[in-house]
Amino acid sequence: MRQKYFFLLPLLLFFLTASAVTEHEIDSKFIASPAKVSVALPADYNAGDRTENYPVVYLLNGYGGSHKSWPDIINLDSLATVNRMIIVCPDGRDSWYWDSPADPRMKMESYITKELVAWVDSHYNTLANPQGRAITGLSMGGHGGLWIGLRHPELFANAGSTSGGVDIRPFAKRWKIAQWLGPKASNARRWDESTVATLINKVTPGECNIIFDCGTEDFFYKVNCALDRAMTRRGINHTFLSSPGNHSPAYWRKSIQPQLRFFKSKFYPTK
Repeated sequence: MRQKYFFLLPLLLFFLTASAVTEHEIDSKFIASPAKVSVALPADYNAGDRTENYPVVYLLNGYGGSHKSWPDIINLDSLATVNRMIIVCPDGRDSWYWDSPADPRMKMESYITKELVAWVDSHYNTLANPQGRAITGLSMGGHGGLWIGLRHPELFANAGSTSGGVDIRPFAKRWKIAQWLGPKASNARRWDESTVATLINKVTPGECNIIFDCGTEDFFYKVNCALDRAMTRRGINHTFLSSPGNHSPAYWRKSIQPQLRFFKSKFYPTK
């Protein structure tokens, strides 16, 4: 389901400065330790004597970024407060969020699904079930949001992507992809099996709430449009948004907001 969507930036969302998130280090057996993560909480998190469990959005950074990327793009504390959710930003380490078949020292998918989610649920008051979790991100992190979300419905009932590299195959010499998968020429099947564009052939329609978007001037726009068409052919219900914009923080400051509102509508459905 494709929609032309011209983002409106609400006045209170909220300043384009970095937010005061907390940073943590997590020991990991899947990636080099310590693994760093930034966490933003709603302003009323455990206010007074009240204890409330909150849904969690895992927000992934793009290539060349880190756990600090999203806090540098937009005020995450404000987003967490407005949408009544915890926002968690791991350090993606240019991994494309795979368990690399070419480098056993990089197992980012396993780190997130087997260690990070458990750590967050043990350290914060969360809705610790698939319906209370979402995963999304920008660019490389958009690939990661759909890759991990669609492969792990036991953890995530909601998944998304903004400006995502949802088909890696046209970009064989870019962004360390060959470092993690091996050269495309000698690993063509591996490349075919390691991209969201073909992953959807294994997705059960209705298993996950899906939203993704891309700016019309983005170099990933064509592969996102192709993913939209492929999901429609497969009968996979989804929301695809497009608006003028390129591959830039200015676009992501706008594009992440309807995604979080979408997830909020799933976390807090109208009764």
